[in-house]
Amino acid sequence: MAKKTVATLQTASKRLTKAIKMVRSPKTGAYTFVESIMAPEEVDDFLKKK
Repeated sequence: MAKKTVATLQTASKRLTKAIKMVRSPKTGAYTFVESIMAPEEVDDFLKKK
């Protein structure tokens, strides 16, 4: 499974990170990309989840 933190985004009040991971569908076997924007502290938990 490929996983990568793509960009660090900054707003006026808070730093945010956009994380993208590739997830394989158990039904078809095709890969899809799941994107999420979150605080940098939450990225590791997001990437560890299946």
